[in-house]
Amino acid sequence: MGEGNHSVVTEFILSGLTDHPQLQIPLFLLFLLIYVTTLVGNGGMIWLLSTDPRLHTPMYFFIVILFFCDICCSSTIAPKMILDFLAKRKTISYTDCAVQTYFSILLSDVECLLLTVMAYDRYVAICNPLLYTVIMSKQHCGQLVAGACIVGLVDAMIQTCLTFQLSFCRSNVINHYFCDVAPLLALSCSDYSLIDIVLFALACFINLNSFMTILLSYVCIFSTVLHIHSAKGRHKTFSTCACHLTAVVILYGTGLFIYLRPMSTYSADMGKITSVFYMMVIPMLNPFIYSLRNKEVKVTLRKTMNKLLTNF
Repeated sequence: MGEGNHSVVTEFILSGLTDHPQLQIPLFLLFLLIYVTTLVGNGGMIWLLSTDPRLHTPMYFFIVILFFCDICCSSTIAPKMILDFLAKRKTISYTDCAVQTYFSILLSDVECLLLTVMAYDRYVAICNPLLYTVIMSKQHCGQLVAGACIVGLVDAMIQTCLTFQLSFCRSNVINHYFCDVAPLLALSCSDYSLIDIVLFALACFINLNSFMTILLSYVCIFSTVLHIHSAKGRHKTFSTCACHLTAVVILYGTGLFIYLRPMSTYSADMGKITSVFYMMVIPMLNPFIYSLRNKEVKVTLRKTMNKLLTNF
């Protein structure tokens, strides 16, 4: 990787969220709580949705996959981040950094694409209800999830390979709390202008197309809902989309702000703050969004809790 007088980088040093010593313990406790809540919340919801046969529908199948991605996404970042609050030297090997970059991109892509698939599911359910069971068969649902994973795998491979084929000679200190593409490019002494364009194009292709697909789906859904004469019927129909729409607004609002801009405009401090929300807070919030705003899930949760309390 090194050329001339460039030394070969074998490890990176993560600057972390803050360098203030007095904040390390409070932040350690805060993010430990967030991570544990993410594991318990998403894991509990996966178990809850899997045990109730009434919830074995395409919509809840996609939600279970989403919860699983949230666990994986948070686990890619959180353990190292939490331990680094107590570490004097926040180092990560070159290989581990590449692996962390790869999986953070992969899981972020899959989560965004899953929300797109879920919007398509709601579109079919509301706009083509008579054909719903035919179109959203188990085989088709599996193919949609597999397609999201394949796109994520390819994009993560391209971004990671392009990033780590660069020479890092300016410094090995990453101004971030995990190995993300933008702060890594900032360390490179190679010309990455072409790579910047490629990465920006990939982000537009995946994230922006996904967002536009979701937007188009909801235009069709709103159009169909408005043609329902009963106000109660309109409310009932649209309530099936409320949880998904909330998740879309939160995830894409943050994601588009982070990634749909050239790396040359990257701000380290802003990148840290927004990525914390994107990688840590949203995975923690999703179980609450889908449980507190979903009538069927609340009924199942209430019955399960009553059953557990009765047995106890």
